[in-house]
Amino acid sequence: MSAATGLGRLAGKIAVVTGAAGGIGRGIAIAFANEGARVLISTDRNEKGLTETQSLAPAGSITTRMADASKYADMEALIGEAVSRFGKLDVMCNNAGIVTDALIGDMTEEEWDRVIAINLKGTFLGTRFAIRAMQKTGGGSIVNIGSVNSFVGEALHAHYCATKGGVLMLSKCAALEYAKDKIRTNVICPGWIDTPMNHEYIANLGGLAKVEKMLESVQPLGCGRPEDVAATAVFLASDESRLIT
Repeated sequence: MSAATGLGRLAGKIAVVTGAAGGIGRGIAIAFANEGARVLISTDRNEKGLTETQSLAPAGSITTRMADASKYADMEALIGEAVSRFGKLDVMCNNAGIVTDALIGDMTEEEWDRVIAINLKGTFLGTRFAIRAMQKTGGGSIVNIGSVNSFVGEALHAHYCATKGGVLMLSKCAALEYAKDKIRTNVICPGWIDTPMNHEYIANLGGLAKVEKMLESVQPLGCGRPEDVAATAVFLASDESRLIT
């Protein structure tokens, strides 16, 4: 990913992106910055990754903050910093997500709770605080990251699939409740994307060669890149999608 200059489609907009230390979140944060947005990015553990994301964007366009998406106080403070620092919030991208591999019969309570907390509760908290900020300034765009698993089950990922289905329905409800406030809520549901989070799962499935063969039947255009998701996020964050929710 490079800090190539965009077309200014998000010029003047203030955005928050969670889970931006790498993968899809990094791609989205950089794309937002390249299109002229001021971006506040967060993660709960990988501070080095946030700094790397910041270094790949135009100078001064990205600010970092450590925040656990599953914690009420952390998300309140994250949105609060965006508003206090920049005066408003135009775009909220709830991207933070984790997954572990486990059969339902072997899954621990701790595994279940942690995935639910980050992926689903985190999206709820980010959406909640973004709505309250956007209501004060006439609207905005919430972009939530779902998955093909918002629709399709997958072995070893029952907890992940449950959260991504939940993200989809949470977003539908937010879209209905806050259209009157000009707050749009949309969900991007990627298939296979080449990110670090998928690498362990690929190994568990028998390696990259086996997975690539499987992808030929279920995702014939091939494995995506974070930039592919980021391009969609830019569109949904921009005024070009003002009637889409």
